[in-house]
Parts: sequence; C-alpha cells; structure tokens
Amino acid sequence: MADALAKGKVFVNGAEATAADAGSRVRAGDVVGVWMNRPGSARRTRTPVAQSELQILYEDDALLVVNKPAGLLAVPLAQRRDAGSAYDQIREHLRPRGRRTPLVVHRIDRDTSGLVVFAKTLRAQEELKDQFERREPERVYLAVVQGRPDPPEGTWRDFLVWDPDALLQTRAHPRDPRRKEAISHYRVVETFAGASLVEIRLETGKRNQIRMQARLRGHTLVGERLYADGQRGAPRIPFGRQALHASRLSFRHPTSGRPVTVEAPLPSDFAGLLARLRAP
Repeated sequence: MADALAKGKVFVNGAEATAADAGSRVRAGDVVGVWMNRPGSARRTRTPVAQSELQILYEDDALLVVNKPAGLLAVPLAQRRDAGSAYDQIREHLRPRGRRTPLVVHRIDRDTSGLVVFAKTLRAQEELKDQFERREPERVYLAVVQGRPDPPEGTWRDFLVWDPDALLQTRAHPRDPRRKEAISHYRVVETFAGASLVEIRLETGKRNQIRMQARLRGHTLVGERLYADGQRGAPRIPFGRQALHASRLSFRHPTSGRPVTVEAPLPSDFAGLLARLRAP
C-alpha cells in the first residue's frame, strides 16, 4: 500500500492520497479507490473499486460463484477491451490448474456488487442457463432507494423494451412487439430519513430491471445516474454508484441436482451507506 500511495494510485473520496495519509483512519461512508495502472494508457475506473479482487465463494468441478465488487465488469465488453472483468480474473484463477476458460451463465451491472455464477463445462453452462430461462433460481438483491415504497411489500410488473442506441431500458408501448415482461417482488426491510433498504427477489432477469422498475415508481436507487432523470424532487444522498447488491443466489447444481445457496456479505461502501443513514 505504501508503494501505491507513493505512486499516486490511491484515492479517498475522489481525492488523491499521499504517503502522509498512510496513518489516516477511514470513516464509515468513505470511498477508497485504487487506480492500478496509473500512469500510462490505462483509464481510471468510473466508480472507485474499494476491493478490486474477486472473492470466490463456491467452487467445484462444474462451476464457480463469485462475489463481484462494484466497478468491475462481470464479462468483457468489445468496446471496453482495456477494462478488466470478473471473467478475466476467473480465467487467470483457472489457468494454473490446466482448466478451460470460464463459461458465462448470467451477469450483473458493472456498478452493482454481488453474486455471479460461471460454469466450467458446456453441460453445466447449458443446464444453468436453462434454469435461468425457466426462472427457477432465487435471485435476491438488496437496494437502497429514495423514499418509502407503499405498500411496504408487493410486486412490480412492467413491460420494458431495451433501447440499443441509448443503452437503457424504457417503458414499452402496449403494442410494441419487442416488449418484455419484468417482474420483481419487493419487501421494505428498513426505513430511514428519505430512503429505504429494500429486499428484491427477481422473477425475471431483464437488464437493469430493478433500477428501471424502482425509478418508474418514484423510488430511484440511491447513487443512480443512468435512470435518475425526472427524479429532481428526490433528496440527494451521496453515494458513488447505484446502491444495489446481489446478496443471495439459490439454484440446482447442474450435475448432482442438489440445491446450492450462496450469500454475499455487504461490501464496505454499501455497509458504510447504511451506517450513515442509521446515524442519529
């Protein structure tokens, strides 16, 4: 860490830290970022990554389940070849073992933290993808949203369409043949001044689904940027990314058929946000 400080690679709340800051204490809510490739052609990540290393929470001969930090892509993007991804890190993890490259099953947004599963064999990939298509896995997220959803428990049902030019979800016209149904079951876990912690269980898994559905009901996620338009009346709670964490994933093992459940602890930035909101 001292070497990283000396080379100007460490940032606290967006400001460059120096060697003189080595003994400083971080406080709840502080965002610590590491710019690994400064200087040179590498670009600083849009969202500071407090924990850049991937956590492998479950692994066997058929699959891996990882806890992806916010700020890291789940899989590489053709237009962002310079950006690292969970896929890249897993490939490096498997390489010394002489195994195949990982196979993508599903993904979560770059600035969403939490659970992602990758397969090691084609059979496992096909079986897991089939389960996701049939809406069998339990996918539970935690989100901090603006305001208080009313009623405090229920279901969000919408028809959405992906805009390939704007790269975002929009509400679909009733006669749009491209429309896809999005269903989320939510429960308010805790309320604060101007915000709520909500548990959301996905029935469908459309891209940006939770972020868009929360916005449609006037409860934009804290830290949201892409789906924040039209929410000017909402109180501004500072946070460096959308406050969304994939916390629990349950599915049938693709070869044994036994149930597998994996839970990901809250990352430090999300826990810090909750601590700030709970403070008197």
